[in-house]
Formats: sequence, C-alpha cells, structure tokens
Amino acid sequence: MLGVSRQPIQQAMLLLKNDGLVVESGKRGLYVAPIDRVGMQDHYQIRLVLDQLAARLVAERARSDPGLQARLRREGNAILAVGQGAEKSGSAAEAVRHDVAFHTFVYEMSGNPLIQPTAEAHWMFLRRVMIGVLLQAERGPLVWAEHEHILDALVAGDVDGAVSLATEHVTGAQNALLQAMASGKADHIFGPPSDA
Repeated sequence: MLGVSRQPIQQAMLLLKNDGLVVESGKRGLYVAPIDRVGMQDHYQIRLVLDQLAARLVAERARSDPGLQARLRREGNAILAVGQGAEKSGSAAEAVRHDVAFHTFVYEMSGNPLIQPTAEAHWMFLRRVMIGVLLQAERGPLVWAEHEHILDALVAGDVDGAVSLATEHVTGAQNALLQAMASGKADHIFGPPSDA
C-alpha cells in the first residue's frame, strides 16, 4: 500500500516504539500508545521549565539589544497573525502547528541551542493532545492572546513578566488537558482516563 518494502516500515515502527508513541500488545502487534494523565503531567512539567528558561533568556537578551527586539516583534507578529488566522478558520491542526512554531521561535531566540531539541522530545507527545484540548476546552482564542502577551513582555525585556506569563500559559494548557480527560468529554479523542 505504501510502495515500500517491510524493512523501512519495521524500522519506522521500532523508532516509534522507542519514542513511546506505539506500544506492543502481545502477539497482536503495535498500537498507538494510550494517553495517560501521569505521563502528560510529566511532559508538561518538563515543558514548563524549558518555556520558563527560554522566556527568561530571551527577555534578558532583548533588554540591551534593539536589533533582537525588532526581530522578535517582526517575526513574532508574523507567527501570531498566521496562527490567529488558522484558529479563526477552525483548523485545529493548523492552529497547533503554528502554536508549536511560536514556542520554537522563542526557544531559538533564547540563544541556548539546546532548548529546542530538548523540548522537541516532549512536543512529540504534546502535539497528540493539543488538538483535543483546543476542540474540547475551546482555548483557541485564549492561547493566541497569551502568546501575544508573552511576545510583548519578551520585546520589552520584562524578565519577570515573561516568565510569569509563560508559566500561566503552560499550566493553563496542562489544566485544560487534565480537565478534559477527567470529565470524559474527550474520551473519543484521548480514550478513557488512565493513571498508569
């Protein structure tokens, strides 16, 4: 069906299994890994620390660098505009793609080249649930308003404000996910809640 031999498919499945995105079910094969509450909390804890660090570093750098301030404003506004357009169009998948692009931009502007690849390992899991959160918790407009406030604090070099806003943003997303999972409203997206 894919027009390739079994070997690349087996290698791809092994990579997905090593990343925890698929699990083995006895002799029945591989299945998409279930989304569990504890696992998502773990990923959000790591994301929170990385987003706080990136926000702090960007704001510190922007304080004394007008060129960085201008670049943050120009490129950040472009990402916001496209993301807000995707959210308004009702395309949750596109909105999530641009949401990740905003955070990746902040990581890249931090000056620490290790933040983005470290975060990517967790974004693989978080992308799976973000569409469901946007659809179930109706957080779309709020997410982009929060991004805009974070960008304003970064451009202003407001370290404490940027870190505080990043913290509220990530914890708000985590809480919305956990509430959607606990309420059962999102079982058709996430599956029934699990604590393991």
